[in-house]
Amino acid sequence: MANAPRSTAPIDFYFDFSSPYGYLAAEQIDGLAARYERSVLWHPILLGVTFKATGQAPLPSVPLKGAYSLHDFARSARFLGLPFQQPSQFPIPTQHAARAFLWLHDRKPDLAKAFALAAYRAYFVRDVNIAELGAVLDIAAGLGVDRDELSAVLAGTEIKNRLIAEVDLAMARGVFGSPFIIVDGESFWGVDRFAQVERWLAEGPF
Repeated sequence: MANAPRSTAPIDFYFDFSSPYGYLAAEQIDGLAARYERSVLWHPILLGVTFKATGQAPLPSVPLKGAYSLHDFARSARFLGLPFQQPSQFPIPTQHAARAFLWLHDRKPDLAKAFALAAYRAYFVRDVNIAELGAVLDIAAGLGVDRDELSAVLAGTEIKNRLIAEVDLAMARGVFGSPFIIVDGESFWGVDRFAQVERWLAEGPF
């Protein structure tokens, strides 16, 4: 019997802008997908909301685990050859960045991805506090986005409700962390699962 044709369905990539592992994953996910002729759908989430549902807490606040995680963030970045600086304020709320991403994605998905990477690099490489609205607007403006238009959008209730709905939808799919990747209905949590994701893409289910 001939092998079943390889799936070409998009990969769903869920991330929080305050997640170091999300940053490391964001720098790799599109390249990984392209090697197997897949596209990637990027979805911003809010870890604070998922923490309430799971009873988890930000890693740095967890005894023993917190100190390890801070060490591992930097080590993992070195392992992947990616620049990294532990932000002076961590973790942070990321609603502004997530809402900006959604609005941009509705108009120009490639621009939204460029914004996501720029925001991640600002926070985890240059220590820019992207919890601040001004920082988010600066990053978007640097990519050619009209600052005043985006500022007005982010002040409105429509985009705020949109983000709430997107996070609820993600959690309904079982998403609880960042990065969280769904391939052909199979869920993978964490940048350390990329080897498994790649095997799935290359060979199919296992």
